Amino acid sequence: MSHAAALLLAALLDAALGEPKWLWDRLPHPAVLMGRVIGWADARFNRGVNRREKGLLLLAVLCGGAWALGGLIAALPFGDLWEVLIAAVLLAQKSLVQHVAAVADGLRAGLPEGRRAVAMIVGRDTATMDAPATARAAIESAAENLSDGVIAPAFWFLLLGLPGLMVYKITNTADSMIGYRTPHHEAFGWASARFDDLLNWIPARLTSVLIMASSAPPKAWPRLWQVIRRDAPLHRSPNAGWPEAAMAASLNVALSGPRSYEGQMCSFPWVYPEGRRQIGADEIDAAAARLWRAWATGLALTFALALA
Repeated sequence: MSHAAALLLAALLDAALGEPKWLWDRLPHPAVLMGRVIGWADARFNRGVNRREKGLLLLAVLCGGAWALGGLIAALPFGDLWEVLIAAVLLAQKSLVQHVAAVADGLRAGLPEGRRAVAMIVGRDTATMDAPATARAAIESAAENLSDGVIAPAFWFLLLGLPGLMVYKITNTADSMIGYRTPHHEAFGWASARFDDLLNWIPARLTSVLIMASSAPPKAWPRLWQVIRRDAPLHRSPNAGWPEAAMAASLNVALSGPRSYEGQMCSFPWVYPEGRRQIGADEIDAAAARLWRAWATGLALTFALALA
């Protein structure tokens, strides 16, 4: 089975089943297992001198192990089936939409409920957010996680099969755990953060194209692309700004801007500052719909590749 055909089946399986609670209540999710390994390594080796070198060695071991494990699974009897099942588990389209939609449902029930729901998907302070800030956080998370939770793993699976997907997921998990510019992690997590930036470079830009192409008629694409190219570099991440700018422009809302982390207000620039700022649950719903449209567009391209 080609990588494109396997990806097509995996994406459809993920869209149908998402994250079955009955299964992951009984078994540890692969992402949880990856997190446990990285957490153990962080506690064991992130100390003393040469932390950057230790972090680089850890990344090499993690990626080498992930590549070997992916190759071993693919070589098993019924390897195509295992590849499809594991790829479906490691894609996150349906669960992403569910978490984003939960914020809209929460806001309709009341601001405290909206804050509780958005706190499940963002790392910023949520206790004092107003409704527009809550909506912005949900929409930003939707755009960024479409890129690194769906399009990027699909891209690397399509390119390199299960080994490529496994390497991407272990790197992305390491970045989310130790890739912070804090005194404790800046050196040890440096290699993971930089490699994650590299692996996401093409998928982030591809995600912006998928959002744009699935949200507007072709005649509007030149204007949207001009806005995306203008505003994507405003984001502090070299990659997250691309899907975020595409989502902001397609929804006509301003994203990013000031927010608080650990009690400290950060004055980040606005992405698409001319967009609407008084937003709420309806705009979150519109963003969730764009997640499915971009997913469907990517699926159509994958189908074309499978037929080629």
